[in-house]
Amino acid sequence: MTDLSKYRNIGIFAHVDAGKTTTTERILKLTGKIHKTGEVHDGESTTDFMDQEKERGITIQSAATTCFWKDHRLNIIDTPGHVDFTVEVYRSLKVLDGGVGVFCGSGGVEPQSETNWRYANDSEVSRIIFVNKLDRVGADFLRVVGQVEEILGANPLVMVLPIGIEDDFIGLVDLLTRKAHVWPDPNNREVFELRDVPEDMVDQVEEWREKLIETAVEQDDDLMEAYLDGQEPSIDDIKRCIRKGTIALDFFPTYCGSAFKDKGVQLVLDAVVDFLPDPTQVDAQELMDEAGEPTGEVAKVDANEPFRALAFKIMDDRYGALTFIRVYSGKINKGDTILNSFTGKTERVGRMVEMHANDRNEFESAQAGDIFAIVGMKNNVQTGHTLCSPDHPCTLEPMVFPEPVISIAVAPKDKSSVEKMSIAIGKMVAEDPSFQVETDEDSGETILKGMGELHLDIKVDILKRTYGVELDVGAPQVAYRETITQEIEDSYTHKKQSGGSGQFGKIDYRIKPGEPGSGFAFTSTVVGGNVPKEFFPAIEKGFEGMLEHGPIAGFPVLDIEVELFDGGFHAVDSSAVAFEIAAKGAYRQSMPKAAPQLIEPIMKVDVFTPEDHVGDVIGDLNRRRGMIKSQEPGPTGVRIKAEVPLAEMFGYIGQLRTMTSGRGQFSMEFAHYLPCPQSVSDAVVEAEKERQERKAKG
Repeated sequence: MTDLSKYRNIGIFAHVDAGKTTTTERILKLTGKIHKTGEVHDGESTTDFMDQEKERGITIQSAATTCFWKDHRLNIIDTPGHVDFTVEVYRSLKVLDGGVGVFCGSGGVEPQSETNWRYANDSEVSRIIFVNKLDRVGADFLRVVGQVEEILGANPLVMVLPIGIEDDFIGLVDLLTRKAHVWPDPNNREVFELRDVPEDMVDQVEEWREKLIETAVEQDDDLMEAYLDGQEPSIDDIKRCIRKGTIALDFFPTYCGSAFKDKGVQLVLDAVVDFLPDPTQVDAQELMDEAGEPTGEVAKVDANEPFRALAFKIMDDRYGALTFIRVYSGKINKGDTILNSFTGKTERVGRMVEMHANDRNEFESAQAGDIFAIVGMKNNVQTGHTLCSPDHPCTLEPMVFPEPVISIAVAPKDKSSVEKMSIAIGKMVAEDPSFQVETDEDSGETILKGMGELHLDIKVDILKRTYGVELDVGAPQVAYRETITQEIEDSYTHKKQSGGSGQFGKIDYRIKPGEPGSGFAFTSTVVGGNVPKEFFPAIEKGFEGMLEHGPIAGFPVLDIEVELFDGGFHAVDSSAVAFEIAAKGAYRQSMPKAAPQLIEPIMKVDVFTPEDHVGDVIGDLNRRRGMIKSQEPGPTGVRIKAEVPLAEMFGYIGQLRTMTSGRGQFSMEFAHYLPCPQSVSDAVVEAEKERQERKAKG
């Protein structure tokens, strides 16, 4: 049996351009997995293997690789930083036991860092922090440490201090050992020397070392008492306390360096081994019943338990479909039959492969704690499905993905591309749960839905280049929604006689606005049996089924409550179907009377601009109906946080670059829905009406 204490399942995550992929490259080089490091800016990194990733210098999909450090097996997932691909971060964190949060030494805690940190908090993933790019202009390690405390509300435990900064950054001091790691020759990055602490840093090192020990010994009452009595604990005892506190999320060991110049990554690898948990030290995954409620049982991390695993990523490549899985309990062998508890279908395990980005090594068996891929699963396995032993069916906690906020219409340029596009889109939807596709029944148009302009831009590029589908692409469309603003009390009777038995269902109901984000809620306060309870589900189904089409322009309806308070039934003619039809009629009758309103997606926008251009940027955001929330000056520019309607943000990156001479950056993510101004609402309704008329004419 494999020793699980030697396993570390970790992810590397951060804001776009903080250096995650470069850090991963250095880790692979240091662990001997690769012999030449590929640079992101040259399009040669190991884990950015898609054409689109190489060209744009960003990570789009998470990549998995395995390497070894000090007799420990590290399963590493390099995740994207761009907000449009956060689903990749979310689903990776879901199956990992620990993480390395990378922050830029000059940029600090950037917008996507906050989102990823929040995801990691939600998944209760232990983390260490690596403040990268200390050789950059404006880098300041302790300023970033302060931002981690203030912006993320986290407790960074400083483990090292840099020697020099920016161009003078030559190494760092390990506070535990009081040893300086110095890289004396900039042309030979792999050779470093251990030296004594520089004289001008002795006082600073002692001050921070004291803080480190004081924080660590809080994890052990006996050590704390001894320390207060003047007895310093051994380094092994301090490390044990740091490991305990890291796993408990009490603090986050914080390192620094420059991955590009090979400085400091060795200490991060040591920290992964020393402080991040092995698979047995994290809370076991809960098992769910069919309704998604916890059963009280858990998937115990043990090779002798029944097999239970989660499919967390589907990927299609030149060798066929790959299903990435994390095994939580039990073991699996090539040739075994496993059950997909979501579809109820069984599957025979063919080839099992250990991934190294887009290369693979085949093997025969795996066990609890392993992350690997199965090649060519047949029965429509999707992200979030549970795979388990047919003798012990179970469901692990599923994944929940955000709804898309933007869509475009696409059409193949020629008939030969129609089938090709259909097959390609099917594969892409399986790979990315935040990418959705629907066909407009009237016009026959294919509508692609995603998380942002870049997200859909990449998808269209993949369709064109990877799958060879030539497309005509429409303008981006905003995912408008509708809601109501007034409560209405009404009554509706469905009555139909057609020889023999008829249909009868009478409902008295209230429709009222719900809390933002509450969705649809149905309650019943009927007393005295005027509407028998067995018809309640049919009434709820009738109302819920109509929410796809709002009364203003046919957009889906959000956040309404329906209360059934009275009604009537007929002993012979009433049926579930009659009450469902009554609910649909009631919806059509009452929704237009409840002061319906068009609502639009509002995006949380985070803009970085040099100080000279702040006025231009704010003026432009105001013209886009933006609400400025805050301005935060930094060493290299100003961060402006605002909330802006998505409809006003198309093409923003071009405008921002023009205003800031190419130096501005921004990211955005969905925040919430808000009512549209009347002028915007009228224009949207008019445009939708024209679209429907064009469709009707064919």
